[in-house]
Amino acid sequence: MKPIWIVDDDQSIRFVLEKALLREDLPTRSFTNPRDVLSALQAADDDGGPQVLVSDIRMPGGSGLDLLEKVKAKYPGLPVIIMTAYSDLDSAVSAFQGGAFEYLPKPFDLPKAVELIRRAVEESQREEVAEQQQAETPEMLGQAPAMQDVFRAIGRLSQSNVTVMITGESGSGKELVARALHKHSQRANGPFVAINTAAIPKDLLESELFGHERGAFTGAQTMRRGRFEQADGGTLFLDEIGDMPFDLQTRLLRVLSDGHFYRVGGHSAVKTNVRVIAATHQNLEQRVKEGGFREDLYHRLNVIRLRLPALRERKEDVPMLTRHFLQQSAKQLGVEPKRISDAALVWLGNFGFPGNVRQLENICHWLTVMAPAQVIEPKDLPPEVSVSADGVGAGEGAKPAPLVAAPLVPSAAPAELVEPADPVTAAVSVVALDDGAVGEPGWAATQVPKPVIGLPGEGWEHGLELDAIALLASGRTDVWDELTRRFESRLITAALGATRGRRIEAAQKLGIGRNTITRKIHELGLE
Repeated sequence: MKPIWIVDDDQSIRFVLEKALLREDLPTRSFTNPRDVLSALQAADDDGGPQVLVSDIRMPGGSGLDLLEKVKAKYPGLPVIIMTAYSDLDSAVSAFQGGAFEYLPKPFDLPKAVELIRRAVEESQREEVAEQQQAETPEMLGQAPAMQDVFRAIGRLSQSNVTVMITGESGSGKELVARALHKHSQRANGPFVAINTAAIPKDLLESELFGHERGAFTGAQTMRRGRFEQADGGTLFLDEIGDMPFDLQTRLLRVLSDGHFYRVGGHSAVKTNVRVIAATHQNLEQRVKEGGFREDLYHRLNVIRLRLPALRERKEDVPMLTRHFLQQSAKQLGVEPKRISDAALVWLGNFGFPGNVRQLENICHWLTVMAPAQVIEPKDLPPEVSVSADGVGAGEGAKPAPLVAAPLVPSAAPAELVEPADPVTAAVSVVALDDGAVGEPGWAATQVPKPVIGLPGEGWEHGLELDAIALLASGRTDVWDELTRRFESRLITAALGATRGRRIEAAQKLGIGRNTITRKIHELGLE
């Protein structure tokens, strides 16, 4: 781990911080003036710089604020904590405007100072991991025509600062598109700052976006820059913009209009130069009609719309993405990459991927850990994929069952309902037809297998409909209860099979309580 550099002309401050950080297993390196720091930076290679820089403001031989500016020019992602015994507003403002991570007034509480440095270390490590992944990982993968259209759009927008609205389902890669737009724009040397407006509580979102002044609210002990200030000169990505509270939409509109805003509790306007890229999975036109989204903000954001296709619309990319994610997952875990058979790729290609590319990535992580052999076969696929393909799971030699309409055969007399010997493999219901028309008294059922839940398309719904017709024609008055019982029985059996009989886990997957699944198992005779 790289050391924390401490810069202070006060020997006692250096000594106290060194000892406290060493107790936390954090290496340190101390300097008495900014000149020595700059010389050390000049001599350092890419791996020889600091993890975090903690610097006083006023020292012989140079200012901590000047040092902050020069350090940020060489290491823009390096967290810098500014200390000073002169707790005046100008010093705090200058520190944050220069890009300081935090402002620490003297005298400080030592445990709190160590905690602050620890947070700065974690921030620095996150930046390093993000930079490494960005350098090693291709921006985006896709050979499907729909993705080629996206790539062309990114190319056309590369020399423009116009506001872009990215639409697409959750997990389809909207942030990747935003990062690509930033990387290939004229702002590539500036910061890329992302914020998910749906993930932050309403009470905190305003401060996150616009920052706050010291004392603006309880707990605001120092002035803090918001995401708009952090992204100055670069790009701000507002994810899930459709979930932004209505009152904050007005403030956002003001910033987009003239680039000015006020920090929470502030009285002076702050100007920022930011390109905004927004994204949403919602229908914003409908949100505008319903009064949940400002129409003027919608038009301000919707200058250029870029639609990202769902994974089911680009299934030809599934094999390439799968192999890429398996390689990536193996590298992260430090294991040998697993290969996937053509048969297993066919199964994945038939899956609908409601979670899109993110779900495929998670499946590849699961396979890297859980698949027993180096070559992944259909039987190794996770339950949600294997069950969806044919309704029974990816067993040895299993293959998707085709949906074939059974012939309608005449029957001399109404027959009793007969359960098939193997109802799990039945794809459709078989009914008997008398001389009467459909729905007339001549209808009777010779065999009504349970419908298979999970057939491709609407197959299981068709089978359920045939079951209902047969049961209604038989004159029974408990059709609702009978079909509900069959449906619940099949659903719970599938969940228990996927969890190897673990009831609590099966209940969690089904979205019901453990008391509910226990009661249903008893009622349905599934003990």
